[in-house]
Amino acid sequence: MERIKIFILTLLMILSFNNIVFANENVDAIREEIKVMKELYESRITQLEEKLSNLEKQEANKTSDQSIISTRTIRGNEFNPSIGLVLNGKYNNFSTASSEIKGFGVGEEGERGREGLLIDESELNFSGYMDDKFYGSLTAAIVREDGADKVELEEAYLLTTPDANLPPGMSIKAGRAFWTLGYLNEHHAHADDFADRPLPYRVYLNKAFNDDGLEVTYTLPTDYYMEIGGGIFRGDDTPLGGADGENFGGYSTFARIGGDIDINQNWRLGVYTLKGKAPGGRTSNEDEVTFTGDKTDLYVLDFRYSLAPTGNVSEQEFVIQTEYFGRDEAGTYNDTGSSTGDITVDGESHGWYAQATYKFDSQYRIGARYSEMVAPGVPTGLVGSALDDKDHDPNSVSLMADWTNSEFSRIRVQYNENHLNSTTDDTQFILQYTMSYGAHGAHKY
Repeated sequence: MERIKIFILTLLMILSFNNIVFANENVDAIREEIKVMKELYESRITQLEEKLSNLEKQEANKTSDQSIISTRTIRGNEFNPSIGLVLNGKYNNFSTASSEIKGFGVGEEGERGREGLLIDESELNFSGYMDDKFYGSLTAAIVREDGADKVELEEAYLLTTPDANLPPGMSIKAGRAFWTLGYLNEHHAHADDFADRPLPYRVYLNKAFNDDGLEVTYTLPTDYYMEIGGGIFRGDDTPLGGADGENFGGYSTFARIGGDIDINQNWRLGVYTLKGKAPGGRTSNEDEVTFTGDKTDLYVLDFRYSLAPTGNVSEQEFVIQTEYFGRDEAGTYNDTGSSTGDITVDGESHGWYAQATYKFDSQYRIGARYSEMVAPGVPTGLVGSALDDKDHDPNSVSLMADWTNSEFSRIRVQYNENHLNSTTDDTQFILQYTMSYGAHGAHKY
């Protein structure tokens, strides 16, 4: 019956319109037509509003009855979890058979990777709100190691929401995550501006630090952006290692500030520390090099500047980004490849990179990056080993260009000129595609 009424009203409206346009009736007749139409539709609108009001009252009564049974509020839980998939493929061409970063122990993830066509690290992500107070995310990385495909747990954490009854601006993250340490560490590798990570990340963090732990973050109520925080960690992931679980193996602190210069420019500066130890040993260089010690501290300083010449970052954007790393270690190194035995070390090393990217079109970018490591002085017992830098500071120059068809697909070409040891240079050509399906949480600025 309701549908018949609506149909009749619509038909009357169409007929009236035709009469106005084609019959050329006088002004009084047109006004009379408009008056009749208004009365008809105002009456119908009033009926629908009354019906909506009654339905809302019924729903409110249902909610009130349910609240007597449970006070738990669920936010759209029927749609949980959101699922996302990221595919990452490459073609690598290297000019040398091997490319060791002399003077440092480098983990498997920090090595240059395989040559030829390959599926690089791809991701499967599940995320969503558990309820009004907690958000959760799990990311599994599918990788190929030692000739076999493996699934590694990359992230699995819970994060409090603004409704978690914490002080305003405070949040807590617990589980396994890419923790707040410099700029790149919080980002998944597929979101990077280059196809590989700069030397300090490969050497000091085995590409990224994602130990098991807990982190508290607090954004201060200031006119400009200011964030402080810190975390405690189990101590199993590089640069830490060999935690026994009885005590915390590491802890971090950080502070970041930033803001807008004007409507087209912004900046951010951050300082970070990660202090810990490696009582059970931290292995590298295909398990040939082991560091064991009571101190392995890392200090990071990062800076990022962004300029949108047109005021719209989706059209044009120029970004400068740099990070500086310092490491202070005390313990022993053992290089089984050269049978050196345990050699006592107590020294500092440094590394840094600087890069610039320019989006000159909504889909096209170009970029350049320079990264360098400054190795510590090598003890007599490690001369001739993988940790002997032979008075050479490893460095790398990278050039890239990429095409982003949409937020879900990107193709990139990159050229690297690596000077990682004193004897050979490694020229690299990389062709990469990154494709994503489904939902994927936004990455931090």
